[in-house]
Amino acid sequence: MSSCDVDFHYCQIRINKGKGSKDRIVPFPQSFKEMLAMHADSMKKKQAVYLFESSWKKKYTDRGVRKILAKYSEEAGLVQNLSPHKLRHFLLTWLKKQGIDDALIQPYLGHESRKSLEVYSKLAITDAQQEYNEVINEFPI
Repeated sequence: MSSCDVDFHYCQIRINKGKGSKDRIVPFPQSFKEMLAMHADSMKKKQAVYLFESSWKKKYTDRGVRKILAKYSEEAGLVQNLSPHKLRHFLLTWLKKQGIDDALIQPYLGHESRKSLEVYSKLAITDAQQEYNEVINEFPI
């Protein structure tokens, strides 16, 4: 991924040949834009090939990213290590909980079918059950 794969206007990063050799568009928050732009500029000055690369000027491997997340998970005192997959699940589940329509989430998944969103709906049902349990006793029978 090079800095030209970052669209600062729309706050999106294009991932080329990611998991499953699929291309994806990944959104980032507006609040991250300035920091990412400074990083991209710094990498451009270093004549980096990748937007995020190791000190050996190579792209991070899946294993390398997992090691970085494990380190920060431990520093944060998390019981379980984070993984790219867990972070993705967290984001997509959170988007579903915010009421974002499946049709708007699906393009970010990199899947051709909306059927893959069912897993995030099921995860959100756990929260719905908790809220249901809190109010069901007040249901007027």
